[in-house]
Amino acid sequence: MRQCYVLRVFTRGDEGGNHLGAILDLTGLDTAMMQSIAAGLAFSETVFVDTSGDLPHCRIFTPTSELPFAGHPLVGAAWLIHHLSSHSPSRVTCEIGAIDVDPGAANATIGAPGRQPATELTEDRLDGLGLPGVVSAFSVAMPLPYTVVEMRSAEAISAYRPVESVLAAHPYGEMLTLWAKSDEGVRLRFFAPGHGVFEDPATGSAAVALAAVRRRQGATTGSLLISQGAEVGMPSEIILNWVPDRTRVSGEVRHDETRELEI
Repeated sequence: MRQCYVLRVFTRGDEGGNHLGAILDLTGLDTAMMQSIAAGLAFSETVFVDTSGDLPHCRIFTPTSELPFAGHPLVGAAWLIHHLSSHSPSRVTCEIGAIDVDPGAANATIGAPGRQPATELTEDRLDGLGLPGVVSAFSVAMPLPYTVVEMRSAEAISAYRPVESVLAAHPYGEMLTLWAKSDEGVRLRFFAPGHGVFEDPATGSAAVALAAVRRRQGATTGSLLISQGAEVGMPSEIILNWVPDRTRVSGEVRHDETRELEI
């Protein structure tokens, strides 16, 4: 038996957020077993945190694949390590390298490198996705390619009704971020049908990709409040700040329960 902490990351107060499974006891687990646990939990991601080294190392799994980087698992891991273990590091590592972490009093934060290249896409590259009112589109190496599309309004984003099989088959639909300016900041939706997550309620990596796009557009520094998840019944908030070489993603975390896993 081993414990799995079930968190919600990027909550809006006590509501919403993105569920996360977090496991600190990795005794006897290999990659296949981690993937099996993530599939069984069926959260957007499950993070496995090895605290035996100088810096905690995080491996991140969706129900179907391992990811080199993801925001809400790292924010959740930072919070968990600080609040529910004897460690309180200022950095953790994942498959892309070291990430700054700050568990915070109210918001947990990660600081990722700001070197993600963003390549502009012509609108015809998005043909077949059924996106009305595209303002701009970019492909961002996260290092997985994220398609980041600015839409004309938050209402256009909420009205979008994609078909999972169509997104999964499209070269720019596998990791699709839609965003638009709103009165509060930014409305965002994220789809990852190629990784067992059709629509994600709160996506830190998409926020990092958005910062890369804003740099590419000339905004070398900035901050945004991102609203996400209302369309799937999990209203979430992400605080995004960026400077030329660093991106910070912050949000609230809630610990819902601790499960006992038989594996």
